[in-house]
Amino acid sequence: MKRVLLVGLDPATVDFSDPAIPPGMNAEKIHAGVKVTLADMTGRGWQAENCFIKPDDTAVPTLERRLAEGCYDCVVIGAGVRLPPSRLVLFEALVNAIHRAAPGAAIAFNSRPEDSGTAAARWI
Repeated sequence: MKRVLLVGLDPATVDFSDPAIPPGMNAEKIHAGVKVTLADMTGRGWQAENCFIKPDDTAVPTLERRLAEGCYDCVVIGAGVRLPPSRLVLFEALVNAIHRAAPGAAIAFNSRPEDSGTAAARWI
């Protein structure tokens, strides 16, 4: 069974006023989108897990701990991490953490929570 890890900002920490965040996005939509994508991935026969991080010094260690818990075929990094220019350093740190901790895992990027399955499918 393929394993996929979804990595995204804890919705409680997202600045929805940032112009890089899609208009109308909010915490409820993120939670609903994650629920949809986890069901989509289960329907594809994959084991999918979510990993919310905070945009602070705990982000990389949180991700590293999750990656150490198992072998993942793909790690999907959410748009909320990579779109805002203010998150560039965090995005780079997460990509490098995945590279170090899970060198065999593909890395994929979604454009919204609901299309994470499609993003992972490009590489699985």
